Amino acid sequence: MLEAQPSSEELMTLTSPSFANGAYLPSTCAYEAENQSPILAWTEVPAGAASLALICEDIDPSDTLPWTHWLLWNIPPNETMLPSGVSAYEHFPNGMDQGYNDFLELGWGGPCPPLGLHQYSFVLYALDCCIQPASRTRADFLAALEGHVMATASLTGFYESENILVSYQRARRGQALQL
Repeated sequence: MLEAQPSSEELMTLTSPSFANGAYLPSTCAYEAENQSPILAWTEVPAGAASLALICEDIDPSDTLPWTHWLLWNIPPNETMLPSGVSAYEHFPNGMDQGYNDFLELGWGGPCPPLGLHQYSFVLYALDCCIQPASRTRADFLAALEGHVMATASLTGFYESENILVSYQRARRGQALQL
């Protein structure tokens, strides 16, 4: 995770009325259910922030790389929340952009882990500029953040899947898409 420089200002916070930090994500968020992004809210964006960016990843320690579930950037700094079920648009009228998740789909791709409990990390970044990643991928998103992070806030949720076959089949459907 990219780190922000320490500040004497209030710490930026990220919360959700959909789930408490360290609690289970709602079933409506699951890829195998309604696949709706959760409501997210934040406070204490640093003065001078030009934009916000968000990433959600499954950070299960048994995997070699995190599984990316959501990439958003150029969120206006005066926004204070994202509603549930954000549409899968590349670009929004307010300037916000979305990238591809690891299902190879645009926007939110909810939890769909193999058997067992998985941890989902939402990290909000306050940035000193608007960013333009070279592509809509995790690698280019993270590269575009380098040197621009003013503050971060995080929120963690959990999800457990019981049906590995269904999870595998749904995850594979994304492999047919081409970026």
